[in-house]
Amino acid sequence: MTDSATSSAEGIEITRVFDAPRELVFKAWTEPERFASWFGGSGVDVPIDSVAMDVREGGAWKATMRLDGGDINWHGTFQEVDEPARLTLTLSDRPGDEFEPVTVEFDDLGDGRTEMRFRQTGGHMDAAGYEQARDGWTGFFDALAENVAA
Repeated sequence: MTDSATSSAEGIEITRVFDAPRELVFKAWTEPERFASWFGGSGVDVPIDSVAMDVREGGAWKATMRLDGGDINWHGTFQEVDEPARLTLTLSDRPGDEFEPVTVEFDDLGDGRTEMRFRQTGGHMDAAGYEQARDGWTGFFDALAENVAA
């Protein structure tokens, strides 16, 4: 369950607790097979052969969501990789150099639980766009919770 999710014209912030160790939640963001299983939410196909991740500072990543209305090609680069505590990456579903920065922090709460703090900013959307993106990420994180549950 989402602990908090907010959006504004400046971006999105979501805090969520997962019933899984932080190493596993971190790997769900950085291992292609795990990432493909939750990115896009339940019912969205992300073919494993569309996911590539060079998990290092400056390394590129990409993934394709297959939807009834067509494919969405996501891409970006990893800016900071501090396993298993923090990831900073860029994210876009458009051609060109317009990216949104994303920061994901993972805190070990003990008892096999992890608090994940997600932040997306960049100013490339208005408040309504960030609200829609927040709702999308919330669904993605529902699928992530199912993926990492023991």
